[in-house]
Amino acid sequence: MTRIRNNGFTLAEVLVASTISGFIALVAVGALKAVADGAQIVNRASETTSEVRFAARMLAHDLANLYRDPNPENMKLIGASQDADAAGPAFLTFYTTGRAKARADQPEGDVYEVEYVLGTREKSETTAEPEAEAGSLVLFRRLWPNPDKERSPGGILAPIAENIGVFQIQFFDGKQWGSEWSEEMKTLPKLIEVTLATPPRGRGEPLIETFIVSFPRLAAGTEAPAQEGETPPAEQEQAQPEQPEQPAGEPAGAQGPPPDGGRPGNSPRQQPTRR
Repeated sequence: MTRIRNNGFTLAEVLVASTISGFIALVAVGALKAVADGAQIVNRASETTSEVRFAARMLAHDLANLYRDPNPENMKLIGASQDADAAGPAFLTFYTTGRAKARADQPEGDVYEVEYVLGTREKSETTAEPEAEAGSLVLFRRLWPNPDKERSPGGILAPIAENIGVFQIQFFDGKQWGSEWSEEMKTLPKLIEVTLATPPRGRGEPLIETFIVSFPRLAAGTEAPAQEGETPPAEQEQAQPEQPEQPAGEPAGAQGPPPDGGRPGNSPRQQPTRR
C-alpha cells in the first residue's frame, strides 16, 4: 500500500509567515507616514517662507511709494515697534500712493492709508487656513482708499502672513535710532529698518527678513525753521547785492568808461585861461 504525503504548510509555518508579513506591513506604513509628515513639514516651511517674504516685499513697496508733500500736515507716518515702551501691538501707519484701485466699482484717488499691525486671529469654523491656530500672531494689512484725519480709520483688513513672531521697526532721525515715531515729529525719518521673523520651532532656525528704506530727498529738504528775528540763509543770499564782474586783464580799482560811453566830442571842452 502506497502512502500519499501532503506537501502543504503546517500551522506553525503559517503563523510565522503571517507574523513576518504583519511586521513588514507595519514598518512600511510607518515609513510612509514619516515621509508624508516630512513632506507636510517642508510644505509648511515653504509656505511660511513665501508668506514672510511676500509681506516684506509688500511693506517695502508701500514705503518706497510713501506720499510726499511740502506741507508736513498732509503727510502721515506713525509707528511703534514690538519692543517699544508704548502699550499695544506693533504697527506702522502711513500714506502711500498707488495706481491700482482697491475697489474697482467705486471712485478712488491715488493716495491711500496703509497700516501694518501684528495681532491675533481667533480660530473659527470658516477659517480656510489650517495653520491659523488660535492665538497665533498674524501680520495684517489695512488699506483705506479715502483717508481723512477727521474720521476714524477704516478700510479693508486682510491677513498677509501667518505665524509671525517678530515685527520690529526702527526709525533713524539722523542722529540715533528709536523704536517709536509719533505725529508730533512733524517730519519723516531718514531711515526705516523693518524686521520680520517667524518663531523658532523645534531644532529649525527662524526665518528672518530685514530691509531698510531711506527717504533722502525728503530728509535733505527738511530744514529746521529759523529763529525769531533771524534771516534764513536763502534770504541772506538774496539780500546781498550782486557785484559786477571785473573784466579780464584790468587791474583792480581801475575806473570804467564814463557814463556817456567815452565817445570823442562828448567830453566837456576846457575853457581857455585868460592872462
